Amino acid sequence: MKAKKGFKLRPLGNEFILVGESVEQINFNKMITMNETAAYLWQQVCDGRDFDAKALAALLLEEYEVGEEQALKDAQATMDSWSEAGIAE
Repeated sequence: MKAKKGFKLRPLGNEFILVGESVEQINFNKMITMNETAAYLWQQVCDGRDFDAKALAALLLEEYEVGEEQALKDAQATMDSWSEAGIAE
């Protein structure tokens, strides 16, 4: 999977929003919000490199105190969410 290019992560209170930099990325019907953890993962992979659930889980294990099983489950859920939102493919 790869993060689509053309998005900027911006802080908004305790969360983050993903903003399209050009008209093609803007969907005025849906705002993409992320918590701190998802924003951290996005920042690690938004350069267009390939990633999978194992790679995201490894990032979670490096940064947070979480077990391997939970990290993999959360990584997969994050990937599914990004795919559904159309910000990764």
